Amino acid sequence: MSEQYDAVDVIRTKRDGLPLEPGQIDWVLDAYTRGVVAEEQMSALAMAILLNGMSRPEVARWTGAMIASGERMDFSGLSRPTSDKHSTGGVGDKITLPLAPLVASFGVAVPQLSGRGLGHTGGTLDKLESIPGWRASLSNDELMAQLEDVGAVICAAGAGLAPADKKLYALRDVTGTVESVPLIASSIMSKKIAEGTGALVLDVKVGSGAFMKDLAMARELARTMVDLGTDAGVRTVALLTDMATPLGRTAGNALEVRESVEVLAGGGPADVVDLTVALAVEMLDAAGRPTPEADVRAALGDGRAMDTWRRMIAAQGGDPDAPLPVATHQRDVVADRSGVLGTLDAYAVGVAAWRLGAGRSRREDPVQAGAGVELHAKPGDLLDAGQPLLTLHTDIPERFDRALAALDGRWSLLDDDGAAPGAAGPLVLDRVG
Repeated sequence: MSEQYDAVDVIRTKRDGLPLEPGQIDWVLDAYTRGVVAEEQMSALAMAILLNGMSRPEVARWTGAMIASGERMDFSGLSRPTSDKHSTGGVGDKITLPLAPLVASFGVAVPQLSGRGLGHTGGTLDKLESIPGWRASLSNDELMAQLEDVGAVICAAGAGLAPADKKLYALRDVTGTVESVPLIASSIMSKKIAEGTGALVLDVKVGSGAFMKDLAMARELARTMVDLGTDAGVRTVALLTDMATPLGRTAGNALEVRESVEVLAGGGPADVVDLTVALAVEMLDAAGRPTPEADVRAALGDGRAMDTWRRMIAAQGGDPDAPLPVATHQRDVVADRSGVLGTLDAYAVGVAAWRLGAGRSRREDPVQAGAGVELHAKPGDLLDAGQPLLTLHTDIPERFDRALAALDGRWSLLDDDGAAPGAAGPLVLDRVG
């Protein structure tokens, strides 16, 4: 195939702060996917984009070219509207698990194509694989049949969706170009638009346990992604949500599944319930099925969402009644004095869970189903001297020391002056869309 453009010219254009032409964008992503543009050339272009940014038309064209590198799914044949959710990743973020069956219980299909964890943020597929028998890989026919029958699917994305993104994602990870808002936004949205969902709700995490530490940068990312979805004809909205403290009271695979089942049974931690409900309300509204918040909460209490969960797990070979794995070793982290828990750093908890075996350093690494961190208190709670603050879980006790090192100095106790403990800040910080 004769090449229309030259990679060096494309790099120079962006290096000099000029906008890339649509033809340059289409060519460079196609040529990179085919192996014509070398890794070092795409590395240079990614760095130029990180340093000089992209306009809205450039990001839209870049995203479209990544979509065009692979196949697109089509859910128009389903009898229900579709709505999907994407989280930018956090610690204890098990929201997809109760959310998908909850939304499906209102007649909206949820095609939740999910990923695996890397580093301190957990992966939805890793969590569900702690359920005996459950499988992540489905054929397109199985996916469509389950959406029509059950209404909810959580499974692995096929290799055919946006293959240019898969290649570029790995490159960004090793070239210091992960933090580029245009590249993050196009990476997420190329896969979500290629999925073919009719509506999309984005959960953009902000804080120490999130990729975006800064509210202004998170807002820029949310706006860029909402614009990309809207321009592609997908009804898109974003919530910016707090990730300074872990979500719920668990970080780890089977631990988070157990907590999710508690939420589906009408219990569970208030922050997990509140965020699940807030996102469900947005997903239903975006799908053209507006539902009052009270009705959504009721579906967690009356068994409707749980029934859908059980059918969803069973449809993918899982046993919803099987005992979940439990780590063979536990160690408590206790309060050295009485006081009010002031802070508990989400990133530190995520790193501790990862070091205990709940996460992986490389994509091919195995994970421990039972490993992780259990929280016995959240900021604002009173603690007595000697009371457990955290319980660490692992099958390999030699991992405790490194996990404890990650937590050292990353939580604080305030003197109890007799005043009522301070309330936690708002969970939803902003809405874009």
